Amino acid sequence: MSEDAPDESEEVPSDEAEEAASGEEPEEQPDDEPAEADDAEETGGTDGEESDAAEETEAIDESATDEQEEDDDTEDDEADAEDGDSDAAEDDTEGEESTELIEPLTEETLSERLDGAEAALEEAETESDLDDVSATLVSIGNDIEEADLPEPDEGDGDDEDADDPQEALESRLSNLQDELESQRGPYSEDVIEGIEEAGTTIEETRWTEAGEDELVAPVREFVERENEILGTDLGLDGEEPASLVSTLETAAAAVGDASLDPDEDEEEIAQLVEAVEELQSGLDAAEGWDDLSTREKLTAHGFYDVLDHRKDYPPEWHAIKVYEKRGEPEPILLALDQLNSEFMERHCVESLTRMGSVEALDVMTQRAQKRNKPAIKALGKIGSDEPIEMLTEYAGSDGDPKLQLVTLKALGEVGSEEATQAVADRLTSENPEVRSAAARSLGLIGDTRAISPLSDVLENDESDTVRASAAWALNQIGTQDALDAVEPYADDRAFLVQAEAEKVA
Repeated sequence: MSEDAPDESEEVPSDEAEEAASGEEPEEQPDDEPAEADDAEETGGTDGEESDAAEETEAIDESATDEQEEDDDTEDDEADAEDGDSDAAEDDTEGEESTELIEPLTEETLSERLDGAEAALEEAETESDLDDVSATLVSIGNDIEEADLPEPDEGDGDDEDADDPQEALESRLSNLQDELESQRGPYSEDVIEGIEEAGTTIEETRWTEAGEDELVAPVREFVERENEILGTDLGLDGEEPASLVSTLETAAAAVGDASLDPDEDEEEIAQLVEAVEELQSGLDAAEGWDDLSTREKLTAHGFYDVLDHRKDYPPEWHAIKVYEKRGEPEPILLALDQLNSEFMERHCVESLTRMGSVEALDVMTQRAQKRNKPAIKALGKIGSDEPIEMLTEYAGSDGDPKLQLVTLKALGEVGSEEATQAVADRLTSENPEVRSAAARSLGLIGDTRAISPLSDVLENDESDTVRASAAWALNQIGTQDALDAVEPYADDRAFLVQAEAEKVA
């Protein structure tokens, strides 16, 4: 063996081994190309140089990677720094919010705020200024409600006038709010409302003839004043009350059309308000019926014109007698309405009752609704069917026998068969006077349906007076059946019953 021959115990690393060592997979070589290992053997030292170059490349790559990582770390640090600064800024902001001083809701601070609102109210010149003050007062009011104010200092407990901080603040707040509202306006709406009120006064007031004439001047003066202020050209629609109302409606519409601003047109609005006040004063001065005394009202109606002398006192009584003789109920109704005297009221109702005039129906019905007995009596004399429902209700009023008596008589005088059943029901009343009145009422009504119950009363009632009333009623009905029911009692034990039966014979 030659000395130059390699020792078989020493293994020469192959390319594949080096590639395996370097972690790289060996590339497949074509069969017709010599292996790099052979070239390496031929050239000698090349593998070492390539290894050194690979190591240098790897070192460069690691250096570049390290530099990139350092750059990345630097960017991360800068980002972290920025985030830190941002967090720090947020922390500072939160710190500022958390340390901001909030004014405590104490009696002193609330009082100071009211002082400020009062000063602002004094300096306010426009509606906008007043709106700002109003908003401030609302805020203060809310805070007063939320504030934990001390309880009133009651001292030893005997002082009822102990100071209450919350009550004092609320009172002051209320005063400021009232003062604020008093400083608002005037507005064109106030003017329109005043004009409309004047129209309502004219429309709803009962005026004397003189009063109607007195209305014209204040309305004309107002219209002329409005023309001067607004530059309009309004005139009266007429001089009758209805025409004056129409004129004022037109004047109110003209104020609305002017679109007056409470700040810019303050002077014009104030002038219109003054004109409206003068209008209303003029209307108040005009003579209405309520301004007259009772005698003035009666005189205006000519009530005393029938008197050629006044021998009776009071003279109104004498006038009523004259009107009753003439058959004129209207002046008597006027006196009944105007004379505030029980004496004259009684004489008026008595005259109207004797007259039985239908003109008095409404007045007597209104009085009868209050269970006024003289008025119910008058309704019987008037004889209208209209109050039948009310009267039949009263007929069944067991709690007031006197009301039943006068009502039963009135129903009989009216004579409506609608009341027959209600009246017949009273034949069983415990009160003999009511039974007697019911029997006579049925006789006046004349409804033949009442013959049977009246015959039962004639035969069985324990009161001879009631039996006699039943016999009288049957005679009033007058049919053969009714007369046949009475005739057998010609020899009755009671003289009144006999007398009625003898009428049949």
